[in-house]
Amino acid sequence: MMRAVLLAGGKGTRLQPFTAAFPKPLVPLDDTPVIELLVKQLRSFGITDLTVVTGHLAELIKTFLGDGERYGLRIDYFRETTPLDTAGCLGLLPRPTEPFLVMNGDLLTTLDFNRLGQFHKLRRPAATIAAYRRELKIDLGVLETDEDGRLLNYLEKPTHAFTVSMGIYCLDPSVCDFIQPGERVSMPELLLRLRDAGREVQTFYDDCYWLDIGRPDDYATACEEFRRDRNRFYPQYREAA
Repeated sequence: MMRAVLLAGGKGTRLQPFTAAFPKPLVPLDDTPVIELLVKQLRSFGITDLTVVTGHLAELIKTFLGDGERYGLRIDYFRETTPLDTAGCLGLLPRPTEPFLVMNGDLLTTLDFNRLGQFHKLRRPAATIAAYRRELKIDLGVLETDEDGRLLNYLEKPTHAFTVSMGIYCLDPSVCDFIQPGERVSMPELLLRLRDAGREVQTFYDDCYWLDIGRPDDYATACEEFRRDRNRFYPQYREAA
């Protein structure tokens, strides 16, 4: 897996006021912008070609990352003049010749990208979703009742577990055929489109750290985690298998 597409075009409205003056991928974790950490992680796992999809304040991202030489990889850019959501850009980008990685540019993770790529090549689905088990605690007493309102159960502050997407995907090149050029389509819509067409969509679990940096509380947590042990998020360089 030698190519990746990094989605960095959103306006980051949930993270305002931090994103009022610069795009969300440039929000710093301590002294390191999120997108710089992701680029270094991708390179450490053998990615040598990266396409950064931009939109909101695109020139700031391009000026910061440059052509990728200082990170040891090649970076090219695709700027959306009209927002195409999280998958629409794949209908306009040059079609890859081998499985490729697509990921959001606003997350903090220790995911092993090599293992994700190896899993995808072994199973050979149309798409593989990096999945995470997220627990959500309800700090209230939850009532279960029948249709007439009679109490069936009373759960005090229960915890529910969910399987969530990490916003990281490994895709077969044929996936691009399911998107019309210029069509606005989200990644969930695309994946369900594949499923409905009879194409296999797999999930991949990794025992890693993951956090979507989409809200101020999550951003504060990400900064704290990164300050506590930044080396945890900088794997040694290794060639992709």
